[in-house]
Amino acid sequence: MNRSLVIGGGAIGMLTALQLREAGHSVMVFERGATGRESSWAGGGIISPLFPWRYLDSVTRLASWSQAHYPDFCDQIAQSTGIDPEYTPSGLILIAHEERARAASWATQHDRVVETIDRERFAQLEPQAATPVDGALWMPQVGQVRNPRLLRALRLRLDQLGVEVRSDDAVQRLLVDDGGCHGLLSASGTYTADAVVVCAGAWSGGLLGDLPNPPAVHPVRGQMLMFRAPPGTITRMVLEANRYVIPRRDGRTLFGSTIEDVGFDKVTTQAARDELFKIATQRFPVLRDCPVEAHWAGLRPSSPAGVPYIGRHPRLDGLFVNAGHFRNGIVLGLASARLAADLIVGRTPIVDPAPYAWTAARG
Repeated sequence: MNRSLVIGGGAIGMLTALQLREAGHSVMVFERGATGRESSWAGGGIISPLFPWRYLDSVTRLASWSQAHYPDFCDQIAQSTGIDPEYTPSGLILIAHEERARAASWATQHDRVVETIDRERFAQLEPQAATPVDGALWMPQVGQVRNPRLLRALRLRLDQLGVEVRSDDAVQRLLVDDGGCHGLLSASGTYTADAVVVCAGAWSGGLLGDLPNPPAVHPVRGQMLMFRAPPGTITRMVLEANRYVIPRRDGRTLFGSTIEDVGFDKVTTQAARDELFKIATQRFPVLRDCPVEAHWAGLRPSSPAGVPYIGRHPRLDGLFVNAGHFRNGIVLGLASARLAADLIVGRTPIVDPAPYAWTAARG
């Protein structure tokens, strides 16, 4: 049995570990803190890139594969673990009427549904939102997951399959020689393997920075609010100028997010809270009467053009990466994990891996 070590216990790391375990590998996961508590937990769980026509086709290919597989995946992991990730096909309204031509072209190219809707149709779809003057775009096929529940389900599923998950065990360095990478040194000791997969999100660049061809991954802070609303108050996801509302089944309603280049500072700020509250309540006046239940920040793993790094190191055998998903870790996660596992175990890849290679040009 081949042995793989996965560095990172977020969505990308746990999905990659799951794929490798299901392919027959012996797998260990190393996480510097608690599993599923960084950007994977902090994000919104929209199963689509925001304004998907703004992205390169390489991102769309991964997103499309994930979108096709998420409903069944969530059903299966719920049956296996008893934890429902709450996949919900709530649809996405985009207040971006000026982009309708670009959106229509993208939809035709990728066989997706993007409808131009007027003010009346907008009000029918989401009565609680202030109606935009010029109408909007409507993507009825877009779903969402409740990512904290997905992360708990993933952790339990790994436990069920015998994957050893080492929380609070920070990786200090990779074990590299002239021939390649053959393991790692963590806080608890030295571990060897046939493959080491770096899935450490915003921290991936630090682990790989001293090696040839390091990936250009760095943290970008995003802050979000969660309102406590009665169930069914808001029913559609709505996106406007990189701000979005995401209603959950129990009424909790997320609103985010900021984009802040502040390094690894994950502190929330009053300024961001005030700004998000103002924008949220302008578009959704009903939220003025709903308490803000939580305010948090996460560190997204930014990469050039948002194209993740997936695959083997060009010079070091045994070293792989799956990182740099920026704002799209959840939506790209299923496909990225499958592609990484394909390359590690030697299967035919689900998509052409060339655009995600360590040295590939990115936008």
